Amino acid sequence: MKETVSELLQSALATLQSEGTLPADQTFTPQVGNTKDKSHGDYACNIALVASKAAGCPPRKLAEVLVERLPDSAAVHKVEIAGPGFINFFMSTASAFEVVNTILDEAGQYGRNRNGKGEKVQVEFVSANPTGPLHVGHGRGAAIGDCLSRLLEANGYDVTREFYYNDAGAQINNLALSVQSRVKGLSPEDENWPADGYRGAYITDVANAYMAGETVTADDREVTGKADPEDQQAIREFAVAYLRREQDLDLKAFGVEFDVYFLESSLYEDGKVEQTVKRLQENGYTYEHEGAMWLKTTEFGDDKDRVMRKKDGGYTYFLPDVAYHLDKWQRGFTTVINEQGADHHSTITRVRAGLQALKAGIPQGWPDYVLHQMVMVTRSGQEVKISKRAGSYVTVRDLIDEVGRDATRFFLAARRVDSQLTFDIDLARSQTNENPVYYIQYAHARICSVLRKLKEEGVDRGLNECAGDLSLLTLDEEKDLANQLAKYPELIESSARLREPHHLTHYLRDLAGQFHTYYNAHKVLIEDTAVRDARVSLYLAIRQVIANGLALLAVSAPEEM
Repeated sequence: MKETVSELLQSALATLQSEGTLPADQTFTPQVGNTKDKSHGDYACNIALVASKAAGCPPRKLAEVLVERLPDSAAVHKVEIAGPGFINFFMSTASAFEVVNTILDEAGQYGRNRNGKGEKVQVEFVSANPTGPLHVGHGRGAAIGDCLSRLLEANGYDVTREFYYNDAGAQINNLALSVQSRVKGLSPEDENWPADGYRGAYITDVANAYMAGETVTADDREVTGKADPEDQQAIREFAVAYLRREQDLDLKAFGVEFDVYFLESSLYEDGKVEQTVKRLQENGYTYEHEGAMWLKTTEFGDDKDRVMRKKDGGYTYFLPDVAYHLDKWQRGFTTVINEQGADHHSTITRVRAGLQALKAGIPQGWPDYVLHQMVMVTRSGQEVKISKRAGSYVTVRDLIDEVGRDATRFFLAARRVDSQLTFDIDLARSQTNENPVYYIQYAHARICSVLRKLKEEGVDRGLNECAGDLSLLTLDEEKDLANQLAKYPELIESSARLREPHHLTHYLRDLAGQFHTYYNAHKVLIEDTAVRDARVSLYLAIRQVIANGLALLAVSAPEEM
């Protein structure tokens, strides 16, 4: 319907241009939006305010002329001019319910589009150090990153999901020392335990597996425990592989899969870090100071230059990040989205500066970043901080075990990424209308229950079968539901464009709320079979949109609850 309104306005604008009221050499694009107050109609447009200067007349006068030039359309019931020149459209009942036929015809494809035209997009998310189980912050990144990937795919993009393993550096050394200490019989309580060592129970599991000579498989490698307490390199390799496997199992339990696992260590092994340094030096953006090598990041907007290579010869963390992102660019990803925790904010300017200093044709402002805030887990109103498995933080597996995958995924994606999130375990487990996951899934299950009752009465309706005369749907609640269904495709487009998956969770909750209110107020299984069939058709369209939306969140749509 929004497209219909836009086309009518375009026709009226073209007429005014041909008449000389508007300049023929200018382009006028009407922006049609949903009204917040239904007393103002279904849609509104401010084109008269935008184009009034070009027309040389007050906006309201131009609005009047535009309305006079609008072609007749059965889709529009009436048009009103409001305020200084807003044009409000009230759609006819018949046009409002055309969306029901569209949804049932397109089924699982409803809301999807081809705007992306197959463009390659890489979404990097989670990217945890292989030093322990995934914590709840990683879980939020996984939920947001995977939902964003699904939304981009729904918009016609060719998406690659990538996980970057930081398997080099100080934290991996601490992991190896921790496992070695456990192998030698030390515990975290011993005074000789590494100062920065890891203390979770999982360290004991790794140590026992290493000494038992177990073989673990992690994506691209298979490592067997050498059972030698003194071979720190063997311990390191085994521990990293073991924990990569553990994280992979966590992700599978969460319903998240990746196309590419990229190892930081490979950047050193393949010489890409050294090549990056050489290129930066040749471009004149490095200098030596106090025994360290610095990068002139201030030339690209940073507040101060940054150390690239430390006095001891080791590289700072952002240098391999620059090499890694050059590799992404060289793989043909013109759009890259990094979903990371807010603590990565300081790296954005440095990485982008390093990429510009490479003079590799990479656009300014590349790559994109989506940064999520921290998660606090509560039970009975109190913060939960400790996990037996991890020792010092709540893991993704803890949440899945407590409340299930559906609730975990939904709750972690349900807030703006830049807002802190409180994960209420009690709420996530509850079967009440206060629990948004239950509330939405229950709407889907209720509709399936109606279909089963119909079948018991000898009426077998297919999930994509539109029956009955939709013009019999005359209630305001029914039109409101149809209008809400019509908003879904635009929501899918804007959520991907804005990189804000939480809009989908809010939309589904609103739709479910409208449905439950309508369901409780108006019976569907009534003696008037014509009205019954029309209402069931509306039900089926609602069921389909809920199922489509939940699929983009990787949350199930149960038929019974």
